[in-house]
Amino acid sequence: MPAGLKRYQKVESLHFITFSCYRRLPFLSDSSSKATVEKILEQTRARHNACIHAYVLMPEHVHLLMNEPPAILVSQFVKALKQETSKILKGDRNNFWLPRYYDRNLRGEQERIETLRYIHRNPVARGLTASPGEYPWSSFHHYITGNAGTVKIESEWTAAKRDRAASEAHS
Repeated sequence: MPAGLKRYQKVESLHFITFSCYRRLPFLSDSSSKATVEKILEQTRARHNACIHAYVLMPEHVHLLMNEPPAILVSQFVKALKQETSKILKGDRNNFWLPRYYDRNLRGEQERIETLRYIHRNPVARGLTASPGEYPWSSFHHYITGNAGTVKIESEWTAAKRDRAASEAHS
């Protein structure tokens, strides 16, 4: 780890994670690669009981908004996700991902909302689509519809479904 870089983990806060393809090359430019990352993100989320609050898969990087998984560090989660996707997507390349990732702890509801907007508007800001709803490789559709996608998203919708299921179980 570079001198002066501090990661604050096990502090029970949300983490805004960004990691990039090797040399920021657009290794995720095709739908098949993005579908693979989504599938493995969900498998990794489920295996480690993590809560993904938002994500977007861009051609050369990934943004995640997530909690701290209960049994592992965020760094171990990112490492597992990158290793599994790299095994499948690397092909004849020497590297698929840059070795490091960016992690920022969020403090408060306002930062959470701003980060959600940033993540979902990233394809628009990059000129990939005219609106977040046109971009299929993010959690935006879940926030608009409440429908489940490939990756289980922790949101008001999923919390309400949990509450209803708990109420029905106690009835």
